[in-house]
Amino acid sequence: MKIVLPRRRKVFPPRIFPRLIPPWAAVILLLVVPFMFTAGGCSKGPQQAPQPPTVEVMTIIQKDVPVYREWIGTLDGMVNATIRAQVQGYLIKQNYREGDLVRKGQVLFEIDPRTFQAALEQAKGQLAAQQARWTTAKANLSRIKPLAEQNAVSKKDLDDSIGTEQSARAAVLSAQATVDKAQLDLGFTKITSPVDGIAGLAKAQIGNLVGPGATEELTTVSTVNPIKVYFQLSEQEYIMAAQRSASSREAKEAQLILADGSVYPEKGRFAFADRQVNILTGTIKVAGLFPNPGNFLRPGQYGKVRVATSIRKDALLVPQRAVAEIQGKYMVAVVGADSKVDIRPVKPAERVDNLWVILEGLKPGERVVVEGIQKVRPGMPVTPKAYVEKPSEPEAAAKPEAPQTGEKPPAPAKSAHPNKTEKR
Repeated sequence: MKIVLPRRRKVFPPRIFPRLIPPWAAVILLLVVPFMFTAGGCSKGPQQAPQPPTVEVMTIIQKDVPVYREWIGTLDGMVNATIRAQVQGYLIKQNYREGDLVRKGQVLFEIDPRTFQAALEQAKGQLAAQQARWTTAKANLSRIKPLAEQNAVSKKDLDDSIGTEQSARAAVLSAQATVDKAQLDLGFTKITSPVDGIAGLAKAQIGNLVGPGATEELTTVSTVNPIKVYFQLSEQEYIMAAQRSASSREAKEAQLILADGSVYPEKGRFAFADRQVNILTGTIKVAGLFPNPGNFLRPGQYGKVRVATSIRKDALLVPQRAVAEIQGKYMVAVVGADSKVDIRPVKPAERVDNLWVILEGLKPGERVVVEGIQKVRPGMPVTPKAYVEKPSEPEAAAKPEAPQTGEKPPAPAKSAHPNKTEKR
């Protein structure tokens, strides 16, 4: 059997140029095309360097600033009177509205008085009986005395008459005391406020049986103008404050910062310190007094008591937003006279409004970056621009720019092709 193998096809090298292009034209293309690309690239010229970024800078402020200390305080009434029932009975009336201002002697609650009225009448009857006996005893004594002087009666009869009269007089005094107590008990059925102040919530309801044995009070009345603020001073702070007060007769004014961050408009003053330092915490309880017109402040509120303890002379201040914190270190970008950035570590101190006191790292007259600090690097040239504090968004929206008088509003831009509809 004869085996027929397939014929191998001849593989020719590929043609670089098709047959339509003659060899001499191919040589010209190989020489001219690279020259065209080279000439085109050279015609563009050198690329321009990027422009330095624009940043907003501010000159460091230098002035005297007060150094403040702050403590967390708790507000309490000047007087907190706990109102309780002094006699036992059923509550029948509440004569005040909770949370209102009440006056001294104003009736707050009333207890059913009928039982106490009956006890008073009974005591008055007993007093009248004892007074009658005393009158009889005095009459007998007045008759026996002349007879005893004449020896018409025995000495024993005189002594008995004297004893009877004294016993009747004592009984009258006892009956009078019983009447007085019954009168007081009847008066205690009307529970009054002992001070002027704000009355709190009623802890007892109408119909409840109240009395001296009840564990819960009826209500509390607090005098809140002025109002006390209690805060804790460490032992070291107390020693420093005592030394300053001994050397200076001027009393330090205190500010009260409320829970929402607002500053209470009235200034306070130091009132007193507790008699001892707490041995467990090493602090001493101190009270300040603040005027409270309108009873705006209430007991139980929290706030910060701020006192200017000293004055820092020629302090250097920068905006808080100019200080960046990186891994626990504080950095500030300083723009020199050559408009180049220098990143410096600084040591900040207390804050004054929206400024930060810098103790180390800056010099007077230098400029710091306030806006754009995130896009600068050490040694980078920048274009400095004066920092202008921008109003908050609500203020900017509330005050739109008004057009100048006589100016017409700008006309809408016209399309270059009026016959064609603009694409949106």
